[in-house]
Order: sequence, then structure tokens, then C-alpha cells
Amino acid sequence: MKTLNQIQILHTIDDIRRFVKQHRADGRSIGLVPTMGSLHEGHLALARQAKQQCDIAVMSIFVNPLQFGPAEDFDRYPRNLENDAKLAETAQVDAIFAPSVREMYPNQQFTYVDVELLTENLCGASRPGHFRGVTTVVSKLFHIVLPDKAFFGQKDAQQLRVIQQMTEDLNMPVEIVPCPIVREPDGLAMSSRNVFLSPEERKQALSLFRSLQEAEMLYRSGERSAQAILNHVAAIIKQQPLADIDYIKIVDAKTLSDVQTIEQKALLALAVRFGQTRLIDNTFLD
Repeated sequence: MKTLNQIQILHTIDDIRRFVKQHRADGRSIGLVPTMGSLHEGHLALARQAKQQCDIAVMSIFVNPLQFGPAEDFDRYPRNLENDAKLAETAQVDAIFAPSVREMYPNQQFTYVDVELLTENLCGASRPGHFRGVTTVVSKLFHIVLPDKAFFGQKDAQQLRVIQQMTEDLNMPVEIVPCPIVREPDGLAMSSRNVFLSPEERKQALSLFRSLQEAEMLYRSGERSAQAILNHVAAIIKQQPLADIDYIKIVDAKTLSDVQTIEQKALLALAVRFGQTRLIDNTFLD
């Protein structure tokens, strides 16, 4: 266990369980913010929410290999625990749980958590196995930390919906707290992967937020055809020569299945690559 000023950095399951047990014995509530590190203002906003709603804020920092495919950027994913700890301390995080891969997966993994249907569309279609990795590690974190509340950003809208369903289906005694997307001043959704964008890629990536704004305007003006809105969004993004669209979809906000006509709350979600960097963003049409 290391201490950086007031924040505690815990690397083992036994240590974080001991930390939580001590605070629970004093009647304190626990909020958990699961992250993969490389913190930015979006993560810190989650941490501040955790601190506002709970007595103790625990942040996990773990780059989870189970949610990366063979050709994805697990080895390239940015890692800087010392800098992350300094940032987390500014958000009044009380403890960081930063286990090694061996600590979380000491042996061959035979048990996984699968959420069906909700994981088959959007990112689930283009990243097979990704959500099985997400739900498995989040389930492990819930069992290790035993939080009263867990805080997730709306930028990963499908992930949030899947975790909500997992928690409900498995009767996990954790309240899932959704938190709004945090954006850069120019509208780009904050992401740990933004650091990989070249200046020109970053400039062109602003088309994502601009296209979502245009979609919201179309919806507010009365457009209810999903295809009409999708065509408009795609046209804006395709103007950028470096954009490589993975998907642009409008889905039911609860089932995450494609919709043709928007008759109830819907999610407009997109994933687009600029160079080697895959960005996601979304907005609700409601």
C-alpha cells in the first residue's frame, strides 16, 4: 500500500477489502468509479459525483485485457498511475484500487458474465467479446469493493445500459449512477484515446459532435425517420477525409435494437476511426 498525501493506492484485493471494511464499520457509504486510468476531466466528474453522493470514493484503475480484442490497443493503452493519482486526489478520491493483471486473474479464467441481446448491436457487433470482458471485470469489482453506488459515464452508453441490466438481472445490491458526457470546450467528447489523435485528426473529429447537434435539431424540428437522420449524420462525417465510419445507428434506448421510426426515447450512437484511433459518441433523441 502506498500513500500520496491523503489518497491511498491499494494494489491487492485483500488491501481494498480491508480498507472498505474499516470504513463500513464506521457506517460510511462507498462509491465506486471503475476506470482504466489515463484520467481526464470526464473521470474526475464521476469521482466528484461519487464523493458528493457517498462518504468514501474508491476509484479502480485497471486496464482489463478481457475487453480488448487481438488487434486492439491493449499494449498501447496509456498508463500513468502516478499522474492519475495526483488527478484523482484533486477530485477527493479516498482510495485507488490499482491491481495487476495477475492479481485480478491469477489463474486461467473459466467463469465469465454474459449479458445477451443488449451486447449484439453497436460496439458489440464490431468488437466481439468486448462486453463479456466488461461485465466480467465490473462484476468482479462489485464483489471485491461491495460499493453502495457505482458511477459510469454516458459516453459509453451501451456499456452503461449493459451494466444496468447485469446489476438488475443478478440482483446486485449496487445503485448504478449515470453521469453526463463531459466534453472539451470545442465539443469533442473526452476520452483517454484522444491523446493518440494527430492535430489534423483531432480537428476532423469535431465532426462527430457537430453531426449529433444537427441530428438533435432535425429531431426537434419534427423528423422521426431514423434513416433520414442517419443519412444526415453520415453526410457530415463523410466530409472529413480521415474519417472511417464503424457504425452510425439509432436504437431503442432500453433494448438497443435498431428503430426505423422514432416513437419513444432513442439513442443515436456512432463509432468512427480517425487514423488508428476509434472514437465513440452519442446523444439521446427524446
